Amino acid sequence: MTRRIDHLVVAVHDLDQAGSFYQRLGFQVGARNRHPWGTENRIVQLPSSFIELITVGEGAAIAPHRASAFSFGAFVQDYLRDREGLAMLVLDSQDANADAALFSESGIGSFEPFHFERSGRRPDGSETKVAFTLAFTSAENSPKAGFFVCQQHFPENFWNPEFQRHDNKATQISSVTLAAPSPERLRSFLRAFSGVQPASPDGDDLSFRLGESHIDVLTPDDAAEIYGSVEAELDQPSFVAFAVRVEDIHRQAQWLDSAGIPYQHIGSRLIVPASAAFGVAIAFEPT
Repeated sequence: MTRRIDHLVVAVHDLDQAGSFYQRLGFQVGARNRHPWGTENRIVQLPSSFIELITVGEGAAIAPHRASAFSFGAFVQDYLRDREGLAMLVLDSQDANADAALFSESGIGSFEPFHFERSGRRPDGSETKVAFTLAFTSAENSPKAGFFVCQQHFPENFWNPEFQRHDNKATQISSVTLAAPSPERLRSFLRAFSGVQPASPDGDDLSFRLGESHIDVLTPDDAAEIYGSVEAELDQPSFVAFAVRVEDIHRQAQWLDSAGIPYQHIGSRLIVPASAAFGVAIAFEPT
């Protein structure tokens, strides 16, 4: 079964400042939510995927990692000790319990499924309930790159067209880029995680096609060439960029100009550098 990108986890120190920046990029940004263990998020929702801006809230009670239990909160907390940026890639799941068993059998993570619920808000401000079960994996020697799948239990309470109306006319997350010193070493892990065979578009680089989106695994030099510059961990895999499709790329350039946000024209894309975007380069590309 081919998975799709469910969401991206972007870890930041100041959640409201990051939310304001994404609004300046032309996105509608949701209200602040709090997880039971104390991380807090704001969400940018697209029709089939979303961007989760996340931080560690005051009074958080973060559980540590255990041999059989991956701690989402601890991963975010540890990541933010060193940097801000795109911390985790999340694919969709129809059955997280089955996926956890599959990942264990494949040798990419023997972690218990993690279920939680939280309150959400409808477009009119009224409260609703959302619930998720997560199945985690772990790539070898990748402490700054997290991977898991997410099963939605009340999708009708989460996905809403009113939240998907953006001033920049964004339509979907089209790609995520993972920089790695040796992309080939991630081939078997990402094949087991994504369920698809990779293509090798250029030399040692890999690309995993997920419907209309893809995961690209590039050397840091290749990633820097494509995105102008990146903030990569040179000795280990790290997520350095993602791309979003917009209906009118020329209109988006005007929007960024008006907002005073720096960007580069690289090919048909507009690239907002990682240095201006909380540690992760953001590409806008035409539909």
